[in-house]
Amino acid sequence: MPTFKIHHLTHYRYDRPVRESTNQIKIFPAVYNGQETTRHQLLITGEPFINRFSDYWGNEVGWFTLNDSHDELRIDSQVIVKTTLHTQNPLVTSRFSDWEIIRHEIDKQLQLLDLSRPESIAAGDKIEAIVHELRHSRDTPAIFIQRCSEYIFDHFTYQKGITTVETTLDEILEHQMGVCQDFAHVLLQILRSEGIPARYVSGYICPNKDGARGAGATHAWVEVWLPGSGWVGIDPTNNTWVSDQHVCLAVGRHFDDCSPVKGTFKGPANQELSVYLSVSYEDGSTMEDSNMVQLTREPVLIQKMKVEEGAQQQ
Repeated sequence: MPTFKIHHLTHYRYDRPVRESTNQIKIFPAVYNGQETTRHQLLITGEPFINRFSDYWGNEVGWFTLNDSHDELRIDSQVIVKTTLHTQNPLVTSRFSDWEIIRHEIDKQLQLLDLSRPESIAAGDKIEAIVHELRHSRDTPAIFIQRCSEYIFDHFTYQKGITTVETTLDEILEHQMGVCQDFAHVLLQILRSEGIPARYVSGYICPNKDGARGAGATHAWVEVWLPGSGWVGIDPTNNTWVSDQHVCLAVGRHFDDCSPVKGTFKGPANQELSVYLSVSYEDGSTMEDSNMVQLTREPVLIQKMKVEEGAQQQ
């Protein structure tokens, strides 16, 4: 049962005072089978009241507002999480007939139906070509899913700084480069094109000394709905089924549903964002990641939507 200490600090600085900063946070580790939060300390500038609720996807969400004038906003989250989930490999129990079971279950659950619809993109022919190459007539869904993960791992280059949270799926398919959030979106599109319910997952991948891409930083992967197993995670960035090294924060249809911090404020200010993350393993080893992003200026209302994840998700 690995135990991880995770320190996640988001720090906005403004070059002049701002006010009425309203923010949404999704930085609460999920209440998950195989995942237990034993401690969570959350410190926010001004100590605002945090209104907590569950969203459509079952994520714990916090809303808070800073009405008074301020020139910085710090959101400091420190958690201790225990994980017990061993590497999931649904290939053992997978059956060819599961394709029909999936279709039957989609008909009964609106959320599964929503998660099985692909996005409308210009490069639909590229997705069709990939599916045609990977889908074999006697594949079980689990085998097909694993083959899709292998394809992304082999054909897409892991490169930081090439994409942002605003990069479109068409652009990712054209350049075949990016980081975890990009690979997750590509895998979602492929799987949904075959009618497999799949959802985006944001969280952390913790250090396990195997050179995993994105270790010690925020991370993204995919969960798929499989008959008899429920939601099962697969990480196309590292071409592996999810294990006890993955800590989930939020799930949704895509990144927008899972952004750790987003919000608005009033004031004609330029803002600077820095994000610091450290993940400590139970043996004392620590991995750290930090990023700084210069944000653009808008005259009255500035939106901070999705910026944090783009600054750090790897």
